[in-house]
Amino acid sequence: MENKRKKKMTYFTIGLIFLLSGMEYAVILPTIWRYLQTLGAAPYFLGLGLSAFSLSGLLSGPWFGYWSDKTHATKKIILFANLFEIVGNFMYFMGYSKWLLIFSRLVAGVGTGAGSSIFGFMGRCTAHKDRSAVFASVMACRQIGLMIGPVLNLFLRLCDFKLGPFVVNKYTAPGLFMCLMWTLLQLVVVFMFWEIPPQEEPVGEGGGAAWDGAGEVAEGKPLLGPRPDILGSYGSVVTPDPPRSTANPANSNLPRVSPTPLPPLEEVADSRSSSFSMSREFLREEVVVLFTAHFVILFNQTALETVVTPLTQQYFNFGELENSIIYCICSVEVITGFLFVHWLCRYTTERVLLAVGLILCHISCVWCLIFLANPQGNFSWQLAEFIIGVFLQISGLPFVAVAQVCLFSKITSVESQGLSQGVRRSVGGLATILGPLWGGGLTGHMYIMLGLMMALLVLFAIIFSFSYPRLVAPTVVEHAQGVENSEDSVGVQGQEN
Repeated sequence: MENKRKKKMTYFTIGLIFLLSGMEYAVILPTIWRYLQTLGAAPYFLGLGLSAFSLSGLLSGPWFGYWSDKTHATKKIILFANLFEIVGNFMYFMGYSKWLLIFSRLVAGVGTGAGSSIFGFMGRCTAHKDRSAVFASVMACRQIGLMIGPVLNLFLRLCDFKLGPFVVNKYTAPGLFMCLMWTLLQLVVVFMFWEIPPQEEPVGEGGGAAWDGAGEVAEGKPLLGPRPDILGSYGSVVTPDPPRSTANPANSNLPRVSPTPLPPLEEVADSRSSSFSMSREFLREEVVVLFTAHFVILFNQTALETVVTPLTQQYFNFGELENSIIYCICSVEVITGFLFVHWLCRYTTERVLLAVGLILCHISCVWCLIFLANPQGNFSWQLAEFIIGVFLQISGLPFVAVAQVCLFSKITSVESQGLSQGVRRSVGGLATILGPLWGGGLTGHMYIMLGLMMALLVLFAIIFSFSYPRLVAPTVVEHAQGVENSEDSVGVQGQEN
């Protein structure tokens, strides 16, 4: 019962971390451009500010993940990473110059690298059957933060006072507010986050223990596994060498040698960690497919997000209030989608979820090419076209997001979960840098912008269709049976000797 309570408190804390990350994005983004203008910044500084945040997260993610894999000290990593969020947001609040503002986003972005450690932690500490639901819940927390952010801005824009030498107004208040929130989160992490031991899957028939011929639990056989020393490549089991019989007369005069005992699981795990090869781990077909899915979906999503505000201003004359309402409605839709995926993942596999999300993204991109690249009709018809396009685009996001991150955690090595998630998030960070640059630079050339997005989706669909059979999690039971056979063979050699 105590362990169950600690696990709930830990997952609650993780949910708060992702909630604050969504809130920060939602309270900073609407005001950063006007903030830069008050400091005399050129238009390209907006791109620098957004890209600096993503760039530092892209670079810090693998490093935090590697640190997590080596030490399993996720709590310390989170506390350390949050310091960058606190310092970066306080620098944003100070706002003495445009360059300090850019540097503040660069510093705060380092803190987002802890996400790779958190995903690696969840990948080690959750069972395969529960992982999709847990990941969906955590990712939904960020969307809740994105929905709360615009509401908070309604109150933060009313700030107009001085705090010592600092001015608190609608532009600086978001930085001060997030600095306080990340500081309070430090206390929550200290008292409510626990280092949960890695999840150990039961093996044997029906997920139970290994049984011997007499119907009792066999002594000396591992109840939890699999053994890494006999595993081959992804999803395969290496058949152990057959025992050599000593019944041959030619071998009867050979000295009897006791069998070499198998190394303990801890030593095997250490040896595997030391011989870890990034090229062997990340250049496998199924891993490349998931990297591609992550990049394409985030690239398309951020490119469309970039052009939403200019489109609504051009065709509907929407201002800040109308755009905030749009983002709130979109957040509600995304949260609903994550909750639906949370329920659906109990009855289907990740690759099916990925296929559903891919279909929805294709439908959305085709709709945007037909109706949004050159809108026709009256105001009501154009607004309906816009709403349907946005709805279709957002509806596919939860399916792809949950499926790719969950399946990725299952097909990569347990010993390198943190580093693997860091590399995955770096791929996503690259997409969030290139997507806004592509969308923002081609706002007046929608056919070109949407054409590349459609080409990326078609390319990924082809890759996905050929690699579909490989997009499955390895089965634990098959590995366990291989382990038992291997140890049985060693036992036979000992008896014969």
